[in-house]
Amino acid sequence: MSSFLPEGGRYELLSVIGKGFEDLMTVNLARYKPTGEYVTVRRINLEACSNEMVTFLQGELHVSKLFSHPNILPYRATFIADNELWVVTSFMAYGSAKDLICTHFMDGMNELAIAYILQGVLKALDYIHHMGYVHRSVKASHILISSEGKVYLSGLRSNLSMISHGQRQRVVHDFPKYSVKVLPWLSPEVLQQNLQGYDAKSDIYSVGITACELANGHVPFKDMPATQMLLEKLNGTVPCLLDTSTIPAEELTMSTSRSAANSGLSDSLATSTPRTSNGDSPSHPYHRTFSPHFHHFVEQCLQRSPDVRPSASTLLSHSFFKQIKRRASEALPELLRPVTPITSFEGSQPQDHSGIFGLVTNLEELEVDDWEF
Repeated sequence: MSSFLPEGGRYELLSVIGKGFEDLMTVNLARYKPTGEYVTVRRINLEACSNEMVTFLQGELHVSKLFSHPNILPYRATFIADNELWVVTSFMAYGSAKDLICTHFMDGMNELAIAYILQGVLKALDYIHHMGYVHRSVKASHILISSEGKVYLSGLRSNLSMISHGQRQRVVHDFPKYSVKVLPWLSPEVLQQNLQGYDAKSDIYSVGITACELANGHVPFKDMPATQMLLEKLNGTVPCLLDTSTIPAEELTMSTSRSAANSGLSDSLATSTPRTSNGDSPSHPYHRTFSPHFHHFVEQCLQRSPDVRPSASTLLSHSFFKQIKRRASEALPELLRPVTPITSFEGSQPQDHSGIFGLVTNLEELEVDDWEF
């Protein structure tokens, strides 16, 4: 993937499609004038950033230059323009995995699609871990899917090196900055913040939480106060895939809404209004059965003790992935139907604050404010 020229004049800024980083960041859909390619431009007002924020951003840019992997979102250009840091990345036409479960797969995605997505994530994590880093922000909104169906892991801003003074540390203790939104995905040992510290296995726990998020349509612990969530995790409460093997049969006849499953645990469900599941006829949204391989995969990731969690490399050989027969770029577009990628931007105007949503109907409820480009 080629780089773009680091000059602001080469980009035509179009719709504002997101905000972030303490409201100091604006994300634009843009067109790279030399080729006509559509990209995203993340612009951060450096004058309004504290010294700590600037140092934080410098770490992100260092990591982006260091990493090069087919499943890690590449930065096509980074430069300063009018006291703003510009970070240019390719536009991801399917959005993030979170966008997909928020707009189309509200009760969770199908198992094979999840397998393709998590395989891409684990390949990226295996590389990151071998480079001596911990990602610390694995979640559905940091998994982006291109128009070709390629899976990319983003969220490099939270990556932490485990190498100090030329030596790889056994554990690290730093708590991720600006991480309020990522707390449900963090492992017990990261949240606990004690002298035992944490290592790359903390990312594996986050993979397990993300697997539940993709399969159940929501992240476990999503509505819990932070203190209660910490206690649940430290006491060994383990989220699970919600299906016929984890939900009592009598509850499956009650047409329970997924929205009541706040903790992601089968015994936390409450009765509510019947709803459809991914377009199927009205029934309990979790009246489905995931494979034993998928359940085992999640159980392995969510082991309370990091020492017994498998590595990313080991997980890539898990039986859960045996169902994959093709490349993600060949299979995912089919598995994500009826969703189609955003490929047309006709009518987009420079700095059009009505947003991309008025231009395209395919993902008109797309929420890109949580993307980490």
